[in-house]
Amino acid sequence: MNKLLSEFLGTFTLVFAGTGAIVINDVSAGVIGHAGIALTFGLVVMAMIYTFGDVSGAHLNPAVTLGFAVAGRFAWKDVPGYVMTQIAGALAASGVLRLLFPTHEKLGATLPSGSAMQSFVLELILTAILMLAILRVSTGSKEKGITAGIAIGGIIALEAMFAGPICGASMNPARSLAPALVSGHIEHLWIYLTATVLGALIAVPCCLGVSESGCCGASHQHSTSP
Repeated sequence: MNKLLSEFLGTFTLVFAGTGAIVINDVSAGVIGHAGIALTFGLVVMAMIYTFGDVSGAHLNPAVTLGFAVAGRFAWKDVPGYVMTQIAGALAASGVLRLLFPTHEKLGATLPSGSAMQSFVLELILTAILMLAILRVSTGSKEKGITAGIAIGGIIALEAMFAGPICGASMNPARSLAPALVSGHIEHLWIYLTATVLGALIAVPCCLGVSESGCCGASHQHSTSP
């Protein structure tokens, strides 16, 4: 239960801070700015990795949990609990934001500014890059170490910085699902549920291709399940 609670709290904090930055930017005449929003997402993920990484692995993302499972670093029996807890944490965060900002229309929902296919491809590539980095800097399914939080948080901020204006740079099904359901903007939700999962899965063979001892690595076998 401590692992599930960590995933709930970590995902809640991620969605509350990240989408909260979008909402507050909207209601405060852009005082945070796009760069501030991107940095908020990167910094909150980095903070949650250092806070919960040694407890649950700080996945905070159903696509990451599935990627770890496919890579053989996470027990499949634990996947449903992690995914449901992550979604619950994200929904709780969006629910709190709805209470705080009842008139805000979108609550930070990810919506494409161009074509659906453009955002689909962007989300797929962004998530693949993120998952590849996570697999390379993590130990087993534990995203914790001197460099893991900085590297993963930095990549999220980087990708949100340049791709956010087009696709929203979700890279996380739970992050997109919660504000879409609470705000009622589900018209493009399929993009962020499918492209992010496919991107994470694509990263696994890429990791295998660049790793001498396989994606898990011989030194990582002791951490197959957090």
